[in-house]
Amino acid sequence: MQGKQPSQVEWDMKYWWPHCETIYALLLAYEITGDKKYEHWFNLVHEYTWEKFPDREKGEWFGYLRRDGSVQVNLKGNHFKGPFHIPRFLTKVITLLDTM
Repeated sequence: MQGKQPSQVEWDMKYWWPHCETIYALLLAYEITGDKKYEHWFNLVHEYTWEKFPDREKGEWFGYLRRDGSVQVNLKGNHFKGPFHIPRFLTKVITLLDTM
């Protein structure tokens, strides 16, 4: 890839947006059902996501990780990764937590 954006989803890549959507979905599932398994998985995915995706030095999130959690591509924005998923995810999670 040599620093260029991936042109396709590869089997071993982790993308930022499914993690955002998964965190919200697990929190919503827990809120609706009260089932502790959703709380457990929410905590696991939340911790992993906040540990691996944010760029602590320069801000924003990396969009593409390898399966082992290392950064695949240093890009933080491109024609796939824009300013939608992360702010939406944060807003929805905060709003849901406030109602819980």
